[in-house]
Amino acid sequence: MLSHILRRVLLMIPNVFAMTFLLFATVSSFLGSPAAAMLGQEASIQDIQALDKQYGFDRPIFVQYIDWVAHAIRGDLGRSYTSQQSVADALWPTIPLTIELSLWAMLIAVAMTILLNSLPFAKRLIQPFTTVLAVVGITIPNFMLGICLIYLFAVELRWLPTTGWVPWSAGIGNHLQHIILPAVTLSANYFGSFTLVYREEYKAAYSRLFIKVARAKGLSELRVSLVHALPNAILPVVTYVGLSLGPLVGGAVVTEIVFSMPGVGRLFVGAISAHDFPVMLAVGILVIFGVMVANLLSDIVYVSINRQVSLG
Repeated sequence: MLSHILRRVLLMIPNVFAMTFLLFATVSSFLGSPAAAMLGQEASIQDIQALDKQYGFDRPIFVQYIDWVAHAIRGDLGRSYTSQQSVADALWPTIPLTIELSLWAMLIAVAMTILLNSLPFAKRLIQPFTTVLAVVGITIPNFMLGICLIYLFAVELRWLPTTGWVPWSAGIGNHLQHIILPAVTLSANYFGSFTLVYREEYKAAYSRLFIKVARAKGLSELRVSLVHALPNAILPVVTYVGLSLGPLVGGAVVTEIVFSMPGVGRLFVGAISAHDFPVMLAVGILVIFGVMVANLLSDIVYVSINRQVSLG
């Protein structure tokens, strides 16, 4: 296990450099001259060229990338073109909120998938309802589902606040009231996908010989389901969770805007609107690194659940 983790970490290093260079080059080509974005539309060509030379924007892209990496390793991610604030100072406060929202969304999606598709009484009673929820979660866009939930639970029933976010210091109950609707909105699509994958794997596991042996021993259906079928059926879902972090951030962008949450997604959308290259690059690198770490963690969890699987 330890050798596998070390090998994966060593492989992550060149992957991070390759992906960040592609991101750097792509964003630079997409935005054009950063000097033009900094000076605005009314800037003259001479002013843009002077600023390009001052900040080194006229250098080859690879040279700019090496210079950016040298600063990023020291924790300097540059300064925002629009606010002139340090990118690190703008980015770090938004990360905990997005991480918490993503974790809550994944926890809800995985927990509901297991509970509604594993417990024998739940399967018999509400399987048609679960299927409807899964299809709705997959087909309805996040922004539409978020607006519907706001209208139902905040406007009509007045059980939860409409928008906004409050920290834990404002009270656990108050914090959870603000996070539950965004978390449910973000989890809906993953609940649908996980349910469809898990249900098929669960059926396949239930038809295997070891399940018949467990039943022949007189074990209860609940024990057969949770102890014998679940560890085998959940493996594809674990892999799917690791691969879902990138799209999860994309869903968080929309969710944070709908619910007016000051997270990474909202910061990223503002950076795109303002053509703020350093902020866009920092968020992109954060997502790349997060996806790689999540894939590694999913492999570790995969083996922890089923010891018959070996890490190559």
